[in-house]
Amino acid sequence: MAETAPWPWVAALALGLEAALGYPAALNRAAGHPVAWPAAVIALLERRWNQPAASDRRRRLLGVVLVALLVAASVLFGAAIQGVLGSSLPALTLVALVATTGLAQRSLYDHVAAVLAPLQAGDLPAARAAVAMIVGRDTAALDAEDVAAAALESLAESFNDGVVAPAFWLLIGGLPGLFVYKSVNTADSLIGHKEPRWRMFGWAAARTDDLMNLIPARIAGGLIALAGGGGWRILRRDARLHASPNAGWPEAAMAGALGVQLGGDARYDGVLTNRPAFGDGPCPTPADLARGLRLYRRACLLLWLIPMAIGLIAVLAR
Repeated sequence: MAETAPWPWVAALALGLEAALGYPAALNRAAGHPVAWPAAVIALLERRWNQPAASDRRRRLLGVVLVALLVAASVLFGAAIQGVLGSSLPALTLVALVATTGLAQRSLYDHVAAVLAPLQAGDLPAARAAVAMIVGRDTAALDAEDVAAAALESLAESFNDGVVAPAFWLLIGGLPGLFVYKSVNTADSLIGHKEPRWRMFGWAAARTDDLMNLIPARIAGGLIALAGGGGWRILRRDARLHASPNAGWPEAAMAGALGVQLGGDARYDGVLTNRPAFGDGPCPTPADLARGLRLYRRACLLLWLIPMAIGLIAVLAR
């Protein structure tokens, strides 16, 4: 099916369906989200394989084996679904529906909008609680500007991780490509850390995730700058300041497009972490967060145009 399916149109349809439907709450209550399935496997193998008494070499090797298993299982699972459904038009619509489980346009928007609403109402405790759902930093002492900044940073970075990169790998590799990306990205979020416990075991997950996000992160940054009508100078100047080779691209683009400053030091589990700052402007306000959400919607629409344009070119080239 991967050779004959019109994947650009499937990707475009999946993006549109997910934006409209999201992931139904009833389905989430009944079966959980599919991302939880590889997460459970990763957690299980991490407990069994990542033993502190083992050598660094053994822990890194077992981390490589874990990533290889995730990739193999994701390819087989995705290919099996495609093979069962076939390549008819109704089947491809079902494939697009399955693919929506790997995208997060709607949920990302809803989570950030849930931060904006209490900020606009002046309810800082509720805003802190809402932003704590989407960021890893300590939120108890954040003021309104800090909350807006944290939400914007999450919106920018997750635009890549939850929207652009999954759509890119769906377009490139169909459901197997999408499932591989989601499994690797989940592994990175769970074990791809620099703390001593995970540094060796999570090395392969972190490096594979970096590799799979190299192109999508740059596309995400470009789409944000394009949707915002500016920010290119800050994107070029600040994107490489981030410790990650990829996260700085959408964050720098968001800072430049909105004319605000993002990043900077933050506390995680009570420990102050030094982080680079992106942009030259002031700290963002709740009004800037509202502008960021509007920019995000435009960037998503621009993303939809990419597979549609590729599909149209393929049709005209026949």
